[in-house]
Amino acid sequence: MSKQAKTSGNLALEQNNVIVIEAAPRQEAEKLRVAAYCRVSSDSTDQLNSFMAQLNYYTALIASKENWTLVDLYADEGITGTSAEKRPDFQRLLADCRRGRVDKVLVKSVSRFARNARDCLTAIRELKSIGVGVCFEEQHIDTSNMSGELLTAVFAAMSQKESQNISSHMRWSYQARMKSGTFLPAAVPFGYVLRDRKIEVDEGRAGIVRRIFWDYLAGQSMEEIASRLNRDGVPVRIGKTDRQWAHTAISYILSNEHYIGDSLWQKTYATDTLPTQQVKNRGEREQYYAEATHPPIIDRDTFQAVQELKRRRAEQHCDRHRRSSSLKGIIFCGECGALYREKVWNHKTFWVCYSHDRGKDACPSGRIPEEEIHAAFLRVYHKLRLHGEPILKQLISDLQSVRERRMLWSRDIVSLNQKIADLSDQDRMLADMNKCGLVDPDIFISQSNELARQLRAAKQEKERLLADGDDDAIPRTRELLETLEALPEFLPVFDGEIFTDLVERITAEGDGTLRFRLKNGLELTETTERSVR
Repeated sequence: MSKQAKTSGNLALEQNNVIVIEAAPRQEAEKLRVAAYCRVSSDSTDQLNSFMAQLNYYTALIASKENWTLVDLYADEGITGTSAEKRPDFQRLLADCRRGRVDKVLVKSVSRFARNARDCLTAIRELKSIGVGVCFEEQHIDTSNMSGELLTAVFAAMSQKESQNISSHMRWSYQARMKSGTFLPAAVPFGYVLRDRKIEVDEGRAGIVRRIFWDYLAGQSMEEIASRLNRDGVPVRIGKTDRQWAHTAISYILSNEHYIGDSLWQKTYATDTLPTQQVKNRGEREQYYAEATHPPIIDRDTFQAVQELKRRRAEQHCDRHRRSSSLKGIIFCGECGALYREKVWNHKTFWVCYSHDRGKDACPSGRIPEEEIHAAFLRVYHKLRLHGEPILKQLISDLQSVRERRMLWSRDIVSLNQKIADLSDQDRMLADMNKCGLVDPDIFISQSNELARQLRAAKQEKERLLADGDDDAIPRTRELLETLEALPEFLPVFDGEIFTDLVERITAEGDGTLRFRLKNGLELTETTERSVR
């Protein structure tokens, strides 16, 4: 057999050994699971009509596509679009996408999705990484395509710039009204109410304000006044029964020029970057003082007398708290865990470990001069005033992120999310049946109201579970931040009241380090010169 013949034989053999797998019958394509996200930027009647129009539009659109099936409609009403954290249904949409319930998201425009370019791109990139595309109808963008993300970045930047321009115009409008003396704040101090765009005295709470001023002039301390208000069950804010009066709130009232009928505007200002934040004005922006902008609660002579008394008491407190009793029961030994107690040698105050004081062999910890503890606290205080605000705000943000991640997969929360989605589906189906005339109007109204009630109850239960699932670190940190913002920027000498408001415990380590545990659990360390006795 020739070589060519052998080759042909081998090819024929190989061809005979090939197994042909028949093509399977083409199955009907699975339906695309589609969700829609709607948002309106105010709570006015026109915007609510727009909100309902968006819901009806997307319901009809998704129903008209044979290969689409509706997952849910996610909607945030009257909430800003500059921060994704303030939109609960937006967060629910992201959670459902992560669970694999959604293939595609429909949005009217980029500005409806987010006006913050960073939040917009972060969400789009995450969704794209798990195979979920976002379609923006006005811009004809589908992020499933390779060019979609680049275009989205452009439109998101435009939306963010538009939002910044709107904020800039609003700030200019506010400042113009401040200069002309016609500015009206969105909120008024305790004792006042807003009626018909006028600041009026709330006589019920105005009496409390007057009593605060009179009690202070009569010799009561801010702590005593706050304790009395708490005992009497006086709420700090309307509808807020869980907040307690503190000496910082009393100090704010006693120093507030609003109670003599004047107004100091722009004590705080909004940052230029998004999302905007309100920060204390320490000279970065102009302030405007206007006289007789509203009815007074306190006469000027009383107000000035209180300011003078506050100044004298502050000086007296500085001297008195050099021998501070606020350290009692606060300092603990890092070596043996015993409490420190006060001792006086040669007219000088020291703090010493109880075990060490009973016998030097029981604990090696030495005594600490009180002035060293005061000096260490002053260093901690100045660091807090200089750097504490951004640190505490970041801590609150981190704690919230941890809580949200922990609660995201809670069985009760997942069940409630499913219940909310099911109720929304029932409400949407009922609306469709009503449009087609398949349900009696009276029955429609009754069922619609009942579904709305159940939906509201489910959302309230979800909020309650989220609140109950949280520890007290976040509210304690918020309270510490509010306290810190109300305190003076510079503290020349030790103040026992301020120390008590900020510090929960001090641990004295053997190497001369003092660990200050703040009210929210955060610990800061400072070194001291320790005595050997």
